[in-house]
Amino acid sequence: MIKLKKITENNLNECVALNPGEANSRFVETNVRSLAIAYVNKDNDVCIPMPYAIYKDEIMIGFIMMSFLGKDQDNDVEEDSYDIWRFMIDQKYQGNGYGREALLKAIELVKTFPNGPANQLILSCIADNKVGNRLYKSVGFKPNGNAYEDQIEMSLELIL
Repeated sequence: MIKLKKITENNLNECVALNPGEANSRFVETNVRSLAIAYVNKDNDVCIPMPYAIYKDEIMIGFIMMSFLGKDQDNDVEEDSYDIWRFMIDQKYQGNGYGREALLKAIELVKTFPNGPANQLILSCIADNKVGNRLYKSVGFKPNGNAYEDQIEMSLELIL
């Protein structure tokens, strides 16, 4: 069973040691950098970071970092939203469907609106990341027309 657990002092080193593998490392930042970005953004009140370890039963297999972006914070957003900033499955556990299960768990969590209501969950993906794009579309994300550099942005409606 896949579950999400908050990053704590007890599982931090294990999270930092996760590795997406050489072929996927160009698609995702390191977990150390992601956690540092979470700290900086929280400290500067840019967003509410939501970093989680992904577990298969009691084994950490991946990492996901989401955030809540409020329009009242120092952001260029027109409405409150949740974002997926980072998502990775360790190379030892890829190809088993765990990524899809973890995304569904993350969507389930966001739909409880832990930091306030929002209409959408947003992510960006490098355009030539075929596996990632296919995965995101399989759980309901759709390109929303926004793109920058080599990334496309996708959205999933939370409130209909």
